[in-house]
Amino acid sequence: MQLLTYDKLGFQMNGMPYRVAAGAMHYFRVPRPYWRDRLLKIKACGFTTVETYTAWNLHEPQEGVFDFTGNLDLDAYLSLIAQLGMTAIVRPGPYICSEWDFGGLPWWLLRYDDLELRCMNERYLEKVENYFRALLPIIARHQADCGGPVIMVQVENEYGSYGNDSAYIRCLADMLTAGGITCPLFTSDGPSEAMLSGGTVPEILKTVNFGSRADQAFKTLRRFQKDGPLMCAEFWAGWFDHWGEKHHRRSAEDAAKCLGEVLKANGSVSVYMMHGGTNFGWMNGANASDELYEPTVNSYDDDAPINEYGGLTEKYAAIKAVMAQYGFESDAAVPPLPAPASYPEIVFDTAADLLTSLDRLSEPVNTVTPQPMEKLGQGYGFICYRTLIKGPKEKETLYFTPHDRAYVFQDGKFLGIVYRNDNKARIRLDVPAAGTELTILVENMGRANYGPLLRDQKGIVGGVRLGGQFLYHWRTWTLPLDNAENAAFSQPKKMKFDKRPQLLRGELVIEGEPRDTFVDTSLFKKGVIIVNGVVLSRYWEVGPQKTAYLPAPLLHEGANTVMLLELEGYKEPVLRFQDRPDIG
Repeated sequence: MQLLTYDKLGFQMNGMPYRVAAGAMHYFRVPRPYWRDRLLKIKACGFTTVETYTAWNLHEPQEGVFDFTGNLDLDAYLSLIAQLGMTAIVRPGPYICSEWDFGGLPWWLLRYDDLELRCMNERYLEKVENYFRALLPIIARHQADCGGPVIMVQVENEYGSYGNDSAYIRCLADMLTAGGITCPLFTSDGPSEAMLSGGTVPEILKTVNFGSRADQAFKTLRRFQKDGPLMCAEFWAGWFDHWGEKHHRRSAEDAAKCLGEVLKANGSVSVYMMHGGTNFGWMNGANASDELYEPTVNSYDDDAPINEYGGLTEKYAAIKAVMAQYGFESDAAVPPLPAPASYPEIVFDTAADLLTSLDRLSEPVNTVTPQPMEKLGQGYGFICYRTLIKGPKEKETLYFTPHDRAYVFQDGKFLGIVYRNDNKARIRLDVPAAGTELTILVENMGRANYGPLLRDQKGIVGGVRLGGQFLYHWRTWTLPLDNAENAAFSQPKKMKFDKRPQLLRGELVIEGEPRDTFVDTSLFKKGVIIVNGVVLSRYWEVGPQKTAYLPAPLLHEGANTVMLLELEGYKEPVLRFQDRPDIG
């Protein structure tokens, strides 16, 4: 039994002075067959503890429907950590940030107009309590005083970056203890007075998150916590990427040097991330402000010491050396990594027009005004709106707010794209006397996970105007793409893109045991990859990510069905599979 306690002098483990040395790895970002491999690599680097969030939006995908199976089997994950002789820190949120859709909050919260997020709102707390009722027994039975690995549990997450409702922090702490959590609770915030004053309460252990200048961060922490353990709950060894920006890199030398400064100050630490994994499917988040929306890429490689597919980097070796220097050595063996494969390319010869397949993919709903997808019971994917406009009307500007990227068609003809970041409306249309049909396809590119604009509904937010006139009576199709195989596929004589969203389908034939591979979308512009019916990843020519990680557990021997939903065009209908990633 490894019981962690603390007093004004610091942490103790079973009564002896102790420092927490953790590496972050989120079970829900890593295929379950790879958990053991990645955990052993974290242990071999000198870390004794694994830190993980829990993702509410995955565990309760529909309100009242819980899932703790397969890749979401937290019980199995914590059991495995114990089997490997390691301890665990669990961060159950309910909000986790983590560059994850909606910061881990479930999309269906946005159906409630009277629900306010992350505060003492009665309806919100009711939903959190229902989630905790399902989640906390799993964590509680794996605590150290029950013989399990869990030594610490976090209350909320970086709350001082969002609000100052101390009653809310205390309420969550009370829920945790009422749910059986007996190990030390803690909060974590950025290392500024503003963040620490908003996110902490006197009676709960405080930690700070940073990637450099440990002395300055710990000095600020001491203004709020005069004694007790010093801990960096997130030491940022790397960083994440947004679409359209350069890939973030941090030198191994700099990361190791700054980690050494934490350890030299006798600080405890959790390296974020030791192994980042992947934002599979629709699960990437976004940063959002009044000025700019920045969706995160699917790769969560995070420039981590253990890369996205389990390889050890130069940073891994540098951090291992620093850990050993401060007494955190390990003789754990590093498992060998099977080499990724490059597979034969797919030349697509089967396609379907998305807009002519709408009724095959969804049952349309009629509404007076266009509704965001959450109001129609949809969490992720695309949503398509259609209305008839009476004529005649002279050319006018079309005004509406898409969350996040909209493709506009008049009588089936492509007019243009409206992106959430556009500064002004650019699409104009006239209406003949007989009237016209307006279709708007909107992509949900990831809900905000950080900042004040968390309430990020998707689809069309607000009404649609042509000039000064609102347009009413819409037919709407929800398109989560969980049944894309139902589209009206055919084999045209010549594959071409005619400026309408197109589903392409082909087969990846694998001989023998599948291996990891990387989907090269460099010949395509923007869209979504679907493998064996599962949405794998987004892609976008703006980069920095140019390939999508396709792990072997998602494949099988023989024919694998691969589909793309291409939105903006392609050079050739050819999809390649290579043995190395290109994430910028």
